Amino acid sequence: MATGSHTFGRSSQIPPTAVRGEGCYIFDAAGKQYLDGSGGAAVSCLGHSDAGVRAAIKAQLDDIAFAHTGFFTSGPAEALAGLLADQAPGDLTRVYFVSGGSEAVEAAIKLARQYFLETGEPKRCRVIARRQSYHGNTLGALGAGRSDGRREPFAPLFGPTSHISPCFEYRGRADDETSFDYGQRVANELATEIERLGPENVMAFLAEPVVGASLGAAPAVTGYFKRIRQICDDNGVLLILDEVMCGMGRTGTLFACEQDGIAPDMVTVAKGLGGGYQPIGAMMCTAKIYNAISAGSGVFLNGHTYMAHPVATAASLAVLTAILERDLLASVQGQGDKLAAALQDGFGQHPHIGDIRGRGLFRGLEIVEDRETKKPFDPARGIAKAVKAAAFDAGLICYPSGGTVDGKSGDHVLLAPPFIISDAQIDELVEKLGQAFKAVL
Repeated sequence: MATGSHTFGRSSQIPPTAVRGEGCYIFDAAGKQYLDGSGGAAVSCLGHSDAGVRAAIKAQLDDIAFAHTGFFTSGPAEALAGLLADQAPGDLTRVYFVSGGSEAVEAAIKLARQYFLETGEPKRCRVIARRQSYHGNTLGALGAGRSDGRREPFAPLFGPTSHISPCFEYRGRADDETSFDYGQRVANELATEIERLGPENVMAFLAEPVVGASLGAAPAVTGYFKRIRQICDDNGVLLILDEVMCGMGRTGTLFACEQDGIAPDMVTVAKGLGGGYQPIGAMMCTAKIYNAISAGSGVFLNGHTYMAHPVATAASLAVLTAILERDLLASVQGQGDKLAAALQDGFGQHPHIGDIRGRGLFRGLEIVEDRETKKPFDPARGIAKAVKAAAFDAGLICYPSGGTVDGKSGDHVLLAPPFIISDAQIDELVEKLGQAFKAVL
């Protein structure tokens, strides 16, 4: 009999085995307790082992676990779609369920292309996104983004995508520029790029309202997305917002774009949509886009075996219902303010923390070698990797990442704890993060 692990994991190193979750904590096989300060990757919004979600999953299993969407819909899928449509901004009335964020972004890109094919503009095939963006790991989503460390090995496989500057105030705003003027300047890069490509060739602009994995909870400045929305409208370009990480309440409103005062043509959600209880994601689109497909071919040329899975949608329905009925959006706002204040108290004057940013319970700390010049550490030092390991040793799960500045240099730590985090757990998070910084920096 074969011995040892036969799983093909994220790396060749075998991590500890998780055996139990309780609230904001995960326990491994050795009995060690970890505070889940990042919700995994901004996933576990309700924490672990929520009784209501577990009950919903068990109840659905007693009815039916799976029915292929080529033949059937299901009660949980219909109810979840209705609830999302009721809560969404603008005219986002149709919901396409998939198994995760990458699939959701892939579906949005493909739908944008098919929409223009069916409305008589077949030349529109170009996507514009932003540098320092990550939109998923499938080829279409990875190619659309510009997280260079993840993207470069597979670059020969991608179609052409243009990239403009991110809205990254900490590093992008000039000293003589107001925050608003900075936002307008980088937003206007979209108009310039559309003009360069020819509006008749551009189908969509893709962006995160609050940039997660690649920039560490970097929100857009006031007025940026309103200008982006105007530019898209002026040129007949679809606006796709990627809220896979920042959506579903993570920033204090159910949809992150609500705080920017706009509604997109399509939005992608995942992670907090299911809270980790089942794999699920969704792409939402406007009635206008759906009706174009319905009145044309009648078939969206995309599909997955497990899309709109009854157990996954039942779990997600329970998660979303809990967020709304338990008033957890208010908790995200209140506890988010407390987390921001605690991080500022703990690290606001730290010689190697250049910026503390974010919204709600979605916060980032940028690590620098020199605060005055904002100079990043040499990538060869592997600061992000070292902070992750040191925090894990201290009993804290956080989400450090490299390449913050240009895809290669720069480091940040992303925090996205469960919406149920207590004041004492916020203190524990900051204390253990401080231990990790002390060990590494």
